[in-house]
Amino acid sequence: MHNKTKISDILSRDEIKSFSERSDLWGAWAVGSTWGVLALTFFGLAWARDFLPWWGFGLVLILSVVIIAGRQLCFGILQHDAAHGTLFKSKWCNDVLVDWLCARPIWNELCKYRPYHLTHHAKTSTVDDPDLCLVAGLPTTRRSLMRKCLRDLSGVTGLKFLAGRLLMDAGVLQWSLTSDIRRLPQEGRRWWDYPRTFFKNASGMLLTNALLFAVLWISGNAWLYGVWVLAYITPFPLFIRIRSMAEHACLESSPDVLRNTRTTHAGLIARACVAPIRVNFHIEHHLMASAPYFRLPKLHALLRQRGIVPQPPTYLEVLKRMSLRVNDV
Repeated sequence: MHNKTKISDILSRDEIKSFSERSDLWGAWAVGSTWGVLALTFFGLAWARDFLPWWGFGLVLILSVVIIAGRQLCFGILQHDAAHGTLFKSKWCNDVLVDWLCARPIWNELCKYRPYHLTHHAKTSTVDDPDLCLVAGLPTTRRSLMRKCLRDLSGVTGLKFLAGRLLMDAGVLQWSLTSDIRRLPQEGRRWWDYPRTFFKNASGMLLTNALLFAVLWISGNAWLYGVWVLAYITPFPLFIRIRSMAEHACLESSPDVLRNTRTTHAGLIARACVAPIRVNFHIEHHLMASAPYFRLPKLHALLRQRGIVPQPPTYLEVLKRMSLRVNDV
């Protein structure tokens, strides 16, 4: 059993202080640029429908769905950083602004996500890790991995997620972000308790999505909200799967972050789809969760210089590792 590596074993007190320095400006840029990319994508789609032939519009539509799904994942990562209190210096910005601008639009909630995710950090790769089911059964065969990815792209995974989230907000299932589903006791509940509980728990999602729909409707392009939903149930689950596999799959069951977590090299396409705001620097994040996203590349470079972390694989190399099993069991 390896000892757990601590950041204090690697960095000096001054270095830790420097890498922990947060910035409201960088936080505002992360949130604002994500919404900015979405606005430009919606504008481009509306323009393409009016001025391009059907096949040109079809290509723009496919590209737009990919871009929107990547920004939906970015909202999830922004929520993730805010849960650690590192996206902004301001507690209100981390806890309230990010909750309403990033978490609620993708049917999430910061106050539920934070304890869930902090448990993952404390129990990484152990039986008590709530994210363990995300990487269970890996590596698998190439055929099995392709089936999983096709389920994601076809919308099967996304629709199952929507059904699960509906049941969670209705109080039928325990809240979770994974496939670890647990049914809650229903004794004494009347039929009207289910919609009442749902609207209470899902009010933030309903309000933010209603506002998004209203803006698109006022602009004369209400149909664009359908593209937002399409992205949410098709590429978005696939991007989540790839990101999860890259971070913790096929690694040692060890308390040491250097052995149970993976940093992955992300090019432009990976950053647009599966690795927004430096989330690919995952060893660095687990080693020093107090470091904001914009400092992770410099921390990685320092750890590489000191021989602490290896050259990271690409996402394509990670996918190859995930499909090394020869036969289905």
